[in-house]
Amino acid sequence: MTQEKIKIGVIGVGHLGRWHVQQLKKIKEAELLGFYDSDAEKSGAIEDEYQVKAFGNYHDLLSMVDAVSIVTPTTTHFPYAMDALKAKKHVFIEKPVTETVEQGEELVKLARDNQLKIQVGHIERFNPAILALENLTINPLFIESHRMSNFNPRGTDVAVVLDLMIHDIDLILTFIKSPVKSIDASGVSIISPQEDIANCRINFENGAVANVTASRISTRKMRKMRFFQPGAYISVDFLEGTSEVYELVDPSKTTPTKNLAISFGTMGEGKNAREIRYSRYEKKDINPLNYELTQFIQSILHDSIPPVDGEQGVRALKVAGEILANIKQHARTVEEHWGIQNGS
Repeated sequence: MTQEKIKIGVIGVGHLGRWHVQQLKKIKEAELLGFYDSDAEKSGAIEDEYQVKAFGNYHDLLSMVDAVSIVTPTTTHFPYAMDALKAKKHVFIEKPVTETVEQGEELVKLARDNQLKIQVGHIERFNPAILALENLTINPLFIESHRMSNFNPRGTDVAVVLDLMIHDIDLILTFIKSPVKSIDASGVSIISPQEDIANCRINFENGAVANVTASRISTRKMRKMRFFQPGAYISVDFLEGTSEVYELVDPSKTTPTKNLAISFGTMGEGKNAREIRYSRYEKKDINPLNYELTQFIQSILHDSIPPVDGEQGVRALKVAGEILANIKQHARTVEEHWGIQNGS
């Protein structure tokens, strides 16, 4: 494609959708033609604030653009994306890609058959803390992640696994390049109909293990992931946008780095001595949403594969579905156990 700008529209301008409108206006390769939202009052407010046309019918919007960004409740992702792809439009879809794996696979096939792009909004791929590690070899044997948030009614239409944990699932599947062998999970509903807190242990065929916890009823926010691999420990803080690396290095060798590095000890003696080096990695002045939307626009302009394509979105959704199924099985086992106990 040789055009200089991609004409794009936004479907859904709720809490996150309004930020899509804001950031798309800043991307020079994007021409934001308008948006659609079923809430007329909300549409009027966004139209006035950002001076962008509000369409009363999303089909009218589709007829004007090359691509759309779908930022609606998960339950509506599939119908909106299907209509867009059938209209031969490229699609950005916020996570999770769809409600079911089957729906996601149908979207992927339709996009592939029509040579269209799908990008899924796994925004933590573009967190400065992750981007700063791009030149570092990450080959973890064990991953531990915690994603805790204060309760917010927004997002409770799906379980916490699909609302929060799916971010970490996507990252774990990106860094551990091995099929999932088994999953052991548990979760409980506290103040919403869906699970509000969940924990799972994911075992991979190569022997790697990931222990993942997500909660939306925490008293404080935490978004951290820790990688343990031969000779190194890496701690990623998504809220701070920084990563810390502790690694064993040969003191006779030096590795140039632009990052802050502080040596604070050694292990062993003589020729077996190893220095423990601390490095702090960060990338400043990066807006993750702007960055991922720019990557989507660039993939269309240059006919390249989006950084988080539809297949990767479905991959994360499939594992999330297996976790949810395991949670339900675990709950049934507990209920059966206590039923037997109470009946005896």
